[in-house]
Amino acid sequence: MNDDGKNASSEGYFVLLGFSNWPHLEVVLFVVILMFYLMTLIGNLFIMILSYLDAHLHTPMYFFLSNLSFLDLCYTTSSIPQMLVNLWGPVKTISYTGCMIQLYFSLALGTTECVLLVVMSYDRYAAVCRPLHYAVLMNPRFCHLLAVASWVSGFTNSALHSSFTFWVPLCGHHQVDHFFCEVPALLRLSCVDTRVNELTLLIMSSIFVLIPLIFILSSYGAIARAVLRMQSTTGLQRAFGTCGAHLMVVSLFFIPAMCIYLQPPSGKSQDQGKFIALFYTVVTPSLNPLIYTLRNKDVRRAVWRLIGKKKPLHS
Repeated sequence: MNDDGKNASSEGYFVLLGFSNWPHLEVVLFVVILMFYLMTLIGNLFIMILSYLDAHLHTPMYFFLSNLSFLDLCYTTSSIPQMLVNLWGPVKTISYTGCMIQLYFSLALGTTECVLLVVMSYDRYAAVCRPLHYAVLMNPRFCHLLAVASWVSGFTNSALHSSFTFWVPLCGHHQVDHFFCEVPALLRLSCVDTRVNELTLLIMSSIFVLIPLIFILSSYGAIARAVLRMQSTTGLQRAFGTCGAHLMVVSLFFIPAMCIYLQPPSGKSQDQGKFIALFYTVVTPSLNPLIYTLRNKDVRRAVWRLIGKKKPLHS
């Protein structure tokens, strides 16, 4: 490596440029992002606590939903507090170690979510298409095994990919044109050819984004066929309600992820990438609790039981 190129570790920090090109937007973004973050904290904590306290919600669906809520809490907390600090004040730095930790956890949790959404789609497939065998298929031991596999696969993939990213020598400047440490943004700082890293990113993204998406769509294709054969109007509405919520969450997560990770870092607008990332790191985790609970009768009944009142007739 020549004298113009050096690793940011020698300087000890990165500068996260974020939205500094739009200083007039920073205060507005601070308020909006803070509101979404509070919604994420309250909504996901609500799901986790309710699922734990109400015995009627001790089912595979709510077990996985609680995992998703905990995951979203961790995912947003890995980047949003730093983002809010940078938006609020003139100092927009993050330590080299802090950047490594942020990259590792955001990548690990994002990958875990991809796998967990596959597990949740399989749970819905088993509930709708194999109702008589559901209790056997989705027994507690198997559910815990699927959850552990989701988390382990995410954190293992992140350990490998984060290592590859931080081994790349970086140029003398250490300004990251993003609001958090993300692989495509860091690869742009490299002084060397990053085609191998970009190919690795594309392959890993295909494994953890495209393949899960194919499995999910296959599950819901089978569910749709089973639902259309149903004679019961109540069963039809219930299946469409729960599966519609899952599909909406899948769309909100996978579409932005594909836009970011399934094309080379040099192949997209920097500003476009920031706003897409803002959507899946800030907006999507706050919407998940609303999507899953607003029209969910099980949750409404659990709330009434928790506050000690009889469920209204119209619920």
